Amino acid sequence: MIKIYRRRYIPDQLMWLKDDEILLADDEKIVTKWTSIKPRPDFSHGISCYFLHKNYKISKFFKHDGSLLYHYCDIVKPEISEDKYIFHDLLVDVLVYPDGAVKVLDLDELVAAYEGRLISEAGLLCALATLDGLLKTIYAGAFDEAAKVLDGYHGQ
Repeated sequence: MIKIYRRRYIPDQLMWLKDDEILLADDEKIVTKWTSIKPRPDFSHGISCYFLHKNYKISKFFKHDGSLLYHYCDIVKPEISEDKYIFHDLLVDVLVYPDGAVKVLDLDELVAAYEGRLISEAGLLCALATLDGLLKTIYAGAFDEAAKVLDGYHGQ
């Protein structure tokens, strides 16, 4: 059985995502469904696709009524072993709203993590290069194609 972990740098935390259900796992991606770890007023559950060779995860966050709140894109660096996947959260996130609006989050945290030596120069460069590629995909109108892997899943 594969175990998925999330490694955060701010706050410093390694968390086994034991309640995430793996729906698909192959050499290119892992699709999971999950419920929010802490109760939230804005969303309750979602589905995620970790793109193992692209350094990002695209998630659909669903409101309590089951409607889509937004797509949440995490910049991550996978560390893969035979039975364990650790996804290092490289802090930068991108929200893509149903109306097409885009919001980049936490660039300040990326800078703070680098300045505080929580991530390496390689981690910083990976985060920025991945963010650039993801934003180019979004701005070129190709995000729906990247996120379509989640269309067959509806979370909880």
